[in-house]
Amino acid sequence: MLSSLFSGDIQGFIVSLLLSLPIVFLALSVHETAHGYVAYKLGDPTAHSLGRLSLNPVKHLDPIGFICMLFFGFGWAKPVPVNTRYFKKPKRDMALTGLAGPLSNLLLAFIFAILLRASVFAWERLQPESFTYFWYALVAPSDFAGLCFYWLFQFLLIGINLNVTLAVFNLIPVPPLDGSRIFLVLLPSNLYFKVMQYERYIYIALMAALFFGLLDGPINYVTNLFMDLIFMVTF
Repeated sequence: MLSSLFSGDIQGFIVSLLLSLPIVFLALSVHETAHGYVAYKLGDPTAHSLGRLSLNPVKHLDPIGFICMLFFGFGWAKPVPVNTRYFKKPKRDMALTGLAGPLSNLLLAFIFAILLRASVFAWERLQPESFTYFWYALVAPSDFAGLCFYWLFQFLLIGINLNVTLAVFNLIPVPPLDGSRIFLVLLPSNLYFKVMQYERYIYIALMAALFFGLLDGPINYVTNLFMDLIFMVTF
């Protein structure tokens, strides 16, 4: 059986890693391009002049952030530069620019979910056992068609999960994540910039919390809420 080619934890991990590669490239590129595009529409030409309004992943790649995203499910790209002096309303426009990245990933997750629903529909039409056999195929594909659909489903599920996780991770309201830009709207400017003085230390604390798994529970909880909502709408 063809499924034997992918039997075992190591083979499955390698295939899942290969499936994740294009999704990670796409998720990070769309995320940063969305930041730059919204900033550009709000009057800041910085990202546009530097050629960062592009889906070319090379322009956005941060090696460490990419590896973290690929292996741990959360990560970051090279931030798109934003110059708030071009904004008419700096606090509001900075918040909108920050929000654009996570929203773009949620939109991508929604698109992946629609494609998953379409794939399920196709599977139901191709297989006489219909929907019941579809769930069995996710566990033990035994023929060529089952194997192809199995990895297609896995690819789309990974696309949903990685994009939602990236959005949730970036909504954490600590610098340098996007949530801190949104948080600017809620704080008085003097207090916000006092907090920003400690950005480096806050970032180190954030990385330590992620390394020791202190944020796994909250991130997974919010990620599951968003995924449940997406599946509720699409399925």
